[in-house]
Amino acid sequence: MDCREFQNNHVAYVDDLLSAVKMDAMQQHLAECARCARKDTSIRRSLFLVRNLKPIEPSADFMARLNARLESLEPEERVDVVSPRLYWPSAGTLAAFAAGVVAVAYMSVETSRYFAPGYEQLIPAVASLPEPTAESMANAAFVASVPTGIPVWPAVLMVGQSPMRFASLDFHDGELPSNTR
Repeated sequence: MDCREFQNNHVAYVDDLLSAVKMDAMQQHLAECARCARKDTSIRRSLFLVRNLKPIEPSADFMARLNARLESLEPEERVDVVSPRLYWPSAGTLAAFAAGVVAVAYMSVETSRYFAPGYEQLIPAVASLPEPTAESMANAAFVASVPTGIPVWPAVLMVGQSPMRFASLDFHDGELPSNTR
């Protein structure tokens, strides 16, 4: 950490508002830099003095004496703080205001175009479900069995091997071979 960064963060350091990493870096810089350490010490001492001052309390008749003194002033001696003065904004202020008005107008026009209904009319499309097949029913049964806790892996393995099993069977006149009964 350099001295400039230390000075930029010093108020937050004194008020203990920095993160732990920054606080550690600030303390390390104080240990290494005598100039910043002196400044930190003088600021902390002055804050200590100011915080320990007794509060100033005006006397009981302070307001009455102040009002009497203000009334005794001549009109030309008085400074009217409350009276409005004529104020003309600069050209830069007027340009910034004009740019802001133009930006707001542009955003409102674009927003109204965005939310306006479109001019293109789309032709409605009708979708229909395909007729259920044995394969889709098997997939549906498979998906339905998963959340119920039924063990599905043996069934999946059997389904995967069934085409080979049926291809190897020899069917004669609708009768099953003797080894499959």
